[in-house]
Amino acid sequence: MKNYNTYIHKAVLLFVLVFNASCDSDFLETPPKDLIEASDFFKTEDQLKAYVNGFYNMLPGQEVYEEDASSDNIIPLLVSDRVRGHRLTPVASGTGGWSWGNLRTINFFLDNIANVNDADLELKYAAYAKFFRAYFYYNKVKTFGDVPWYDSVLSAGDEGLFKARDSRKIVMENVLEDINAAIDELPSEVELNQITKYTALILKARICLFEGTFRKYHNLGDYEFLLEEAASAADELIGSGAYELYNNGNVENSYRELFDVLNQNTTETILARDFNADFITHNIANLATSPTNGSYGVAKDMINSYLLKDGSRFTDIPNYDVIEFYEEMQNRDPRLTQTVAGPNFTVYLEETPEIVNLSGTTTGYRVIKSISTRDQWGNKASVNDIVIFRYAEALLIFAEAKAELGTITQIDLDKSINKLRDRVGMPHLIATEANANPDTYLAEMYPNVESGSNKGVILEIRRERRVEMFMEGLRWDDLMRWKEGKKLEKPFLGIYFSGLGNHDFDNDGNADVYLHDGGASGAAGIPNIINVNERELTNGTSGNFIPFNQTVVFDEDKDYLYPIPAEELILNTNLSQNPNW
Repeated sequence: MKNYNTYIHKAVLLFVLVFNASCDSDFLETPPKDLIEASDFFKTEDQLKAYVNGFYNMLPGQEVYEEDASSDNIIPLLVSDRVRGHRLTPVASGTGGWSWGNLRTINFFLDNIANVNDADLELKYAAYAKFFRAYFYYNKVKTFGDVPWYDSVLSAGDEGLFKARDSRKIVMENVLEDINAAIDELPSEVELNQITKYTALILKARICLFEGTFRKYHNLGDYEFLLEEAASAADELIGSGAYELYNNGNVENSYRELFDVLNQNTTETILARDFNADFITHNIANLATSPTNGSYGVAKDMINSYLLKDGSRFTDIPNYDVIEFYEEMQNRDPRLTQTVAGPNFTVYLEETPEIVNLSGTTTGYRVIKSISTRDQWGNKASVNDIVIFRYAEALLIFAEAKAELGTITQIDLDKSINKLRDRVGMPHLIATEANANPDTYLAEMYPNVESGSNKGVILEIRRERRVEMFMEGLRWDDLMRWKEGKKLEKPFLGIYFSGLGNHDFDNDGNADVYLHDGGASGAAGIPNIINVNERELTNGTSGNFIPFNQTVVFDEDKDYLYPIPAEELILNTNLSQNPNW
């Protein structure tokens, strides 16, 4: 299991691939017996390992980094239906996320693993399967809420195929049982591309934080135990000493280098997907740099969320909302210009500053996190590894779970949030100061946040999470679990311009951007000439870029969950649709 992108090249897996090819239809039935006889397989460790390797295809690839482009963090050229409030009920069976083929593959393995006739091997490899079943059902509950729980393969005539949905509480109890078994039996090893005990710990922490806060803020009850489990799993991972934050000794590029580097290492990264030019590439750099493809742009309120370098709030500055680009990028949390192209931005491993280019970004704020060397900017030309789980998330989960439980201490902050701030040379978060003066900008952003004595700390942890985990696929889930879907209705904005004419983005005395409303005389040689009649500003000839000029409606009564396909409700009359779909 050295690399789950290359396992398909190994001859030992040919038999398994034949089996998997028989499982493409979306039923929970036993695979056709003419293609595989379970009684003749799963008898050796090589066979178990070969089958388990197939599970790794259930993990995401570039979708991890794409996911934020379907949230309020990144505004792409084409805004997703869920952000616009335009989701529709799918029709066809097995679409819209209501697919079960992967679960059948997992359960088939668990139903037949006893063939190996070795108790230790059975426990070990069942643990891999249970990790992936927990992962599968976690995603199903996030998407649909209540879903039917299946822990074995069903035959075509089994009535269980047409069961009603089980409550999310029952499903999550089973998920916890699975992930705990995985933690107990998976090897305690540090591996970059393989599932281990540590991968199971971070997955458990993520699952329990999501479900615990979802229940808390959606008033479902029974959330405390889940938050305690989230904190405990994260604390066990922290206490293991297996990982630490990556730090090259330079606060100005350690964070950026973690994602831009070609090949990941196991200092901080718990699990990564390996990419290489000879076998598999991805397209993230092209999405972030191409004027005609993704054209990713960071949202203005994301930029506003970064603290000043002395730890004070940018949004406490008088008239912060009309500060222009060069000035707003000065003396900020170093992660800002390691995530977004700032003045004098240089491409990874280059020394000459890049010429300002606003054509490849909807908001004017260019994404540079995870955008590696220039030769990787072409279509499907990226080969830098993609991080799926990393140690920093454990620190954030530990702090948030403790804060939401009301048990967080300064010691807890110092072992978690303040470690992240140390990496980039930022002042520590002090609990008493944050709670004495909660940030009003963040409080307006998250009106449903707990109003108790820990409100200020919770808000600061949410700030830290958004900054640290930007573009790592968690933002949409965060808004959903915090019951902050209405945040999507707030205007999406970009860079601010005081008016028409020249704008110097790097303070070198030369104009980098020229705005006009129909006459561009005198703009020769300026790299960015923009007609505000074509690229709108909020106040016509001044204001912020408007990257997405449509009214968003987030329906609190339905949009926290996805709809079940219409055909599924016809095929199984015991299923009920999610509310108001």
